[in-house]
Amino acid sequence: MPKLKSSKKRLRISLKAQARNKAIRTRMRSALKKVRTAEDKSTAEAALGQAISIVDSTVRKGKLHRNTAARYKSRLSHFVQTME
Repeated sequence: MPKLKSSKKRLRISLKAQARNKAIRTRMRSALKKVRTAEDKSTAEAALGQAISIVDSTVRKGKLHRNTAARYKSRLSHFVQTME
């Protein structure tokens, strides 16, 4: 445990940020999983639009690199297009 006042404050701030980042990442990963586990193509396409929106907002918040987001979106789009 930190002893200095500034170290204690830094710990509080980092724990809040950690919780916020985890919530953002969890929301994104759940959206990606929803696309991958969709039963049919129409459901997957609806979930894809939602997932792309969430991935883009994660990038805007600075929690995900834009190239990583582009890769996720590309793979998901390809997955949905190849569904039957």
